[in-house]
Amino acid sequence: MISRRTVLASFSGLAGLSGAGVLDKLLAAPKGHFKIGVTDWNLKLTAKIEAIALAKTLGFDGVQVSIGRAIVDGKMPMDNPELIAQYREESKKQKMPLDGTCLDRLHADCLKSGNRDAAKRVSDGIRITKALGVQVMLMPFFGKCATGPEDFDSTADLLRELAPDAEKAGVILGLENTLSAEENVRIMDKVKSKVVKVYYDVGNSTNFKHDVLQEIPWLGKDRICQIHLKDKGYLGDGPIDFPKVLAAIRGIGFTGYANLETNTPKGVEEDMRKNLAYVRELLSHSA
Repeated sequence: MISRRTVLASFSGLAGLSGAGVLDKLLAAPKGHFKIGVTDWNLKLTAKIEAIALAKTLGFDGVQVSIGRAIVDGKMPMDNPELIAQYREESKKQKMPLDGTCLDRLHADCLKSGNRDAAKRVSDGIRITKALGVQVMLMPFFGKCATGPEDFDSTADLLRELAPDAEKAGVILGLENTLSAEENVRIMDKVKSKVVKVYYDVGNSTNFKHDVLQEIPWLGKDRICQIHLKDKGYLGDGPIDFPKVLAAIRGIGFTGYANLETNTPKGVEEDMRKNLAYVRELLSHSA
């Protein structure tokens, strides 16, 4: 168990403050009561409906589900009205919200190139996400599909074309990548749509030398749609200062979902319970 003194001590230096100044800053900040979800792929149940029940059993507040990468007859796996109905029914039965979708096909069809296949995937993803009753769709840009400064214009052009459909559907397009917060906002400013936001991953940002404790407050709650929490190894064992990170998330008044995207070397249930308990403990002592 982590003592309150230990947690509060770890906040020292937050935003350049220390001692009483830290406590005053935290007490004065709006407190976001955000929820803790989990990704279906880290439950090792990618695009499988069983992820809903397992997330419930483990004590999470929600589960992020994959739309699926395989293309059969021009469709992604989740593009099936009967399957969507089953997901909705299972979510209701388990009392476990579907907190977001992941358009994982974008690992193969790169949005940055202006590819029409990518445009179709996003369009279909918006429709599927709405049908699932979900608001946030993660759009990953990694590996061969990673977006650099030379791709900002083409990426923004395609997003600007697709954004009106997302606005009508009430679906937020969450950009997850290895760019800095400022670079993501450059793309967002080019798109000029309220539904294009940052899907902030604290692990990715740390790995690429971005200052998480500066970026989260700079982006604020209005430009972050959801968050991934992960570290090298178990949460708290790697380089990320999670007491400060969670304080920063709460400090901006974020009330959405932070999904655990954590590895499970010893076993899914054991490791997920451990990471979830760690986050819950930190939040309970910083309330």
